Amino acid sequence: MGSVILAAVIIAATGLLVGLLLGIAAEKFKVPVDEKELAVRDCLPGNNCGGCGYAGCDALAKAIANNEAAVNACPVGGSSVGNKIAAIMGKAVEDKEPEVAYVKCSGTCDKASVKYNYYGIDDCVKASMIPGRGDKKCATGCLGLGSCTKECQFDAIHVIGGIAVVDKEKCVACGKCIAICPNHLIELVPKKAVYTVACSSTAKGMEVKNSCEAGCIGCGICAKQCEANAITVENNIARIDQSKCTGCGKCAAKCPQKVIVQH
Repeated sequence: MGSVILAAVIIAATGLLVGLLLGIAAEKFKVPVDEKELAVRDCLPGNNCGGCGYAGCDALAKAIANNEAAVNACPVGGSSVGNKIAAIMGKAVEDKEPEVAYVKCSGTCDKASVKYNYYGIDDCVKASMIPGRGDKKCATGCLGLGSCTKECQFDAIHVIGGIAVVDKEKCVACGKCIAICPNHLIELVPKKAVYTVACSSTAKGMEVKNSCEAGCIGCGICAKQCEANAITVENNIARIDQSKCTGCGKCAAKCPQKVIVQH
């Protein structure tokens, strides 16, 4: 009986000693907690999409708390989250024009020519690695196999008629679709943009016409029509400077390929 009591005492003493040592170690090696960082993290949505340029919401919260990132750097949270974080940090919210992703391609099934029937994995990245880069004659157009749709966490992009189309109201400009597109067709444009060029082919006019009925042939008519000097033609493709565009629509009206479209 005495041995049982002795064993119990030893176990209790050992547990007490271990607990005491753990408590001392926890106090000695504890990592200082930044209360502002925790408060900022609580405001962030937790999507961990990487659209802010950081590894996730934890990394962004730390960067904001250390004054290394803007208080409205989270594209998902928008202005409401930016305002909350600004109040925590005691800063004014920097003006940031809302942006959305835009797919620079008009090569729908009824307009784009095909060179063969593709039967394979529904993935643009994998299809881009095979000879010919998919079934369309235009090797730089949208492959339409939906890698971007699988990457989007916000259900903001879908393949319609053979090309990816962005829902402006759902897009948060996180940039994941931009990163995954093997043909680099997607870019961020101002949400308020009126006209955009729905093509990214740099091929010459005749080659474009043989590949797609709605490709830019680099004719320059749009640039001549633009009174705001917002359009330039470089490397056989028209580009619109959205900061200069007035939305008059003269370029779209005169474009022979109808490749300048309302956004």
